[in-house]
Amino acid sequence: MGQCGITSSKTVLVFLNLIFWAAAGILCYVGAYVFITYDDYDHFFEDVYTLIPAVTIIAVGALLFIIGLIGCCATVRESYCGLTAFVVILLLVFMTEVAVVVLGYVYRAKVEDEVNSSIKKVYDEYNGTNSNAQSRAIDYVQRQLQCCGIHNYSDWQYTHWYEESKNNSVPVSCCKVNVGSCTGSLTHPEDLYQEGCEALVVKKLKEIMMYVIWTALTFAAIQV
Repeated sequence: MGQCGITSSKTVLVFLNLIFWAAAGILCYVGAYVFITYDDYDHFFEDVYTLIPAVTIIAVGALLFIIGLIGCCATVRESYCGLTAFVVILLLVFMTEVAVVVLGYVYRAKVEDEVNSSIKKVYDEYNGTNSNAQSRAIDYVQRQLQCCGIHNYSDWQYTHWYEESKNNSVPVSCCKVNVGSCTGSLTHPEDLYQEGCEALVVKKLKEIMMYVIWTALTFAAIQV
């Protein structure tokens, strides 16, 4: 009967370790997703510390993988030291997840100020060439978020690119996808996206940060 109980306990612990490995994979995936997505918008914020929650959540994923490894070995060998290390690291992971939630909320609140302070500079440096990083970033954002200009398409009239091009048009990345004949001309504003990009970039970055917050919060709650 005692042997049966020990076997059952080992089975439960091994199952928990498998869950930790799955959690490690999910956390690393979320962290990598945040890095990749933020890379598309990195010209719109200057504070690299905004990525700290993403870095931390990847570190948590790595720790969970180590926990699973230690837990499996300790369970199979019935090692007291191994199980102690398992519990200590699990507690460390929980504390780190709480820190990720706090940092996530802190940097989520800073996103709007970051974008507001840098977006005009990015638009001013637009020159319409693919070799220009700012141009690629703006064209990508305008197509992806279906927006045009900072607040609306008329903002382009105050950029260096517009003054130099002298063709009374905005970049074709402002054109609606369902309008094949659009050239970006301001004489046909109905062909252009009406919403500005600033608010949409802020919304997108805040959504990404919420993925990190909710992921960390969910796994912290499960551990409790």
